[in-house]
Amino acid sequence: MSTYPTTPAQTVGPYLHIGLPWPDGPYAVAEGTPGAVWIRGTVYDGAGEVVPDAVIETWQADPDGRFDHPDDPRGARSYPGFRAFGRCPTDADGGYGILTLKPGAVPGPHGDQAPHIDISVFARGMLNRVVTRLYFPEEEAANAADPVLAGIEDPQARATLVARRERDGYRFDVRLQGEGETVFFDI
Repeated sequence: MSTYPTTPAQTVGPYLHIGLPWPDGPYAVAEGTPGAVWIRGTVYDGAGEVVPDAVIETWQADPDGRFDHPDDPRGARSYPGFRAFGRCPTDADGGYGILTLKPGAVPGPHGDQAPHIDISVFARGMLNRVVTRLYFPEEEAANAADPVLAGIEDPQARATLVARRERDGYRFDVRLQGEGETVFFDI
């Protein structure tokens, strides 16, 4: 009887990692921008292995909770030197980094949304991106009142959306499946 090795957990090639990144993609703001913070983390697959060819994409409000987009009900507004969008491929160790500004709270029809960053993950074996959010640990009161976080009943699941503070920013690891799986939203 023959023994075969385990089939990889993800089988589609690294095409997103090759075609989507661009050189300044990880910089929503220029290095040296006052108040800039790094969002760093690692992407893990369902077996707990790093994903060296994923792409992390971020979209967020500016520090005043505004968007430079026509769908912002308060009107589109540009924040000088800030691109509300970032895109970074993971490295050989599954790590990524986006330099940005911490967003402000965003008004919503069911109450203010706590400061957060929307994150899309593209990776091999996934025909569609998955979408999650990063919330900030020092925003305890805002996080407790956030209607999206409040909709997640399991405290352990909710905790997967709160970043950890680090010296120069925040750490936000993404677990695509398995134990400690990051909460993803059906959009």
